Amino acid sequence: MADPPSCGRPCATCLLCLYSCQWITAKKEKRKGLRTTKCDCSWFLFLFCVFLFTLVWLYFAIIILNDFHNFNEFIFKQRKLWLDWSLVLLIATAVLITYSAVLLVLALCLQLCGQPLKLHWLHKTLLILTALVVAAAFTGLGIKWAEEWRSARTSLQATGPFLHIGIVGGMTLLAWPLASFIYRTRKTGLKVFLLILYCMVMIMLYLAPLGITSPCIMEENQLPPKPALVGHRGAPMLAPENTLMSLQKAVDCNVQVFETDVMVSADGVPFLMHDEELTRTTNVQDVFPERAALNSTAFNWTDLQQLDAGSWFLERRPFPTVQSLSAGDRYWAAKQRIPSLKEVLQATKQSNLSIMFDLRPENHSDYQSFVNATLEVILQSGIPLQQVLWLPDGFREQVKQQAPDIQQVYGRKRLQDEKEPLLHVNLPYQDMSSEEIRQYHRDNISVNLYVVNQPWLFSVLWCSGVSSVTTNACQVLKEMRRPIWLLPSSTYLMIWVVVDCTSFLTILWAFFLLK
Repeated sequence: MADPPSCGRPCATCLLCLYSCQWITAKKEKRKGLRTTKCDCSWFLFLFCVFLFTLVWLYFAIIILNDFHNFNEFIFKQRKLWLDWSLVLLIATAVLITYSAVLLVLALCLQLCGQPLKLHWLHKTLLILTALVVAAAFTGLGIKWAEEWRSARTSLQATGPFLHIGIVGGMTLLAWPLASFIYRTRKTGLKVFLLILYCMVMIMLYLAPLGITSPCIMEENQLPPKPALVGHRGAPMLAPENTLMSLQKAVDCNVQVFETDVMVSADGVPFLMHDEELTRTTNVQDVFPERAALNSTAFNWTDLQQLDAGSWFLERRPFPTVQSLSAGDRYWAAKQRIPSLKEVLQATKQSNLSIMFDLRPENHSDYQSFVNATLEVILQSGIPLQQVLWLPDGFREQVKQQAPDIQQVYGRKRLQDEKEPLLHVNLPYQDMSSEEIRQYHRDNISVNLYVVNQPWLFSVLWCSGVSSVTTNACQVLKEMRRPIWLLPSSTYLMIWVVVDCTSFLTILWAFFLLK
């Protein structure tokens, strides 16, 4: 058997120093008779598992960025503290993955150089802490944000083919240190076990594309039309949400529907507001400090008109795009006030824009009067009723009788014993599979999914044939001319064969070269 590869004494000494936190030269290491023990092997296995665990968390962290604004709003409601927690998440995840990756690379290099794997106790402690932090993150995700597990499942439709290539490449590179270890160890049982395990994993990876499905594996001429854009509270990355400026920015983004939230003031005036309290999107704490914690509906319209609904957007910067606003847009944003539904209906009518809204809060004791007041404003506005999309479930039958031309949008899937056919549904994007979207499309049911901000997610839903998506990032999605990637089945098959064959030949080369 050939001697283990030589890395040169200075290089080996440096690797030992970084991994073991001890300045042991390669020469001294030989004199001391240091060697890799079973305990050291166990720690290397633990290191490898922690790296994979952290890598999976990195994937989740990237996926949940699509919905992270919801998390920021949740924290603000609980702690009255606004911070872009996505930056904290990404920085912390980057530190953890970098640390475990560097340690893993050091260990693999030491293995290739024939040096002992003596992991220092400090690294062991930090690895345990890393595993606990990532486990806590996954636990918190499962408890407080369980729908993100379904988001990850959706993301695999976009990333599955590329993850397969990456994993095959990583496992192929692992063949080099594995071959080095197998040829040096004298334990036949361990050799056989590692070889069988590695071969089984590679065979499963080579066959994995048989189980990978993605709606974007299709011919170019089969691509459905681009989904229409629905502005979530307008264009909240470019203007304060639920304001006339946000509506105008949404029009500039070529959205077809302005999605908003309506409340009714204490004196019966419907106005735009999402939160039950005014503290996040107005200066109510400065103007009415003793009433700041009251429900938005407890204020009369005169009080609401005194509030600044734009400065918070410039101060808290809910999206990174705020920094790139022009001086004119900043001035415009600072002058925003809470708009009434009457004002918004006039603006949407002039822009030939549809409007879709929720009526909040649904559990209010005067909810029926809210419905009546809202419906009265709509009927008096002169807007074509076909441009109004009604989301609230409460007193829906009453609305149908008084304004039958208003389009009824349901926040649920159709039932088997549906009395009348649904024409429009509005659901979270996690709630519908690609197969269901296609089936609804065949049955002439318009499907709008929310909230879709990332191009990868928009691409998957585009390929699936969704009718429209509600988005915060209309300025990004409007620029997309086609999905991020679109592969004909024949091309994907060719890539699969090339990747698997290249991997197989590289593994054979590694084992024969190091023999």
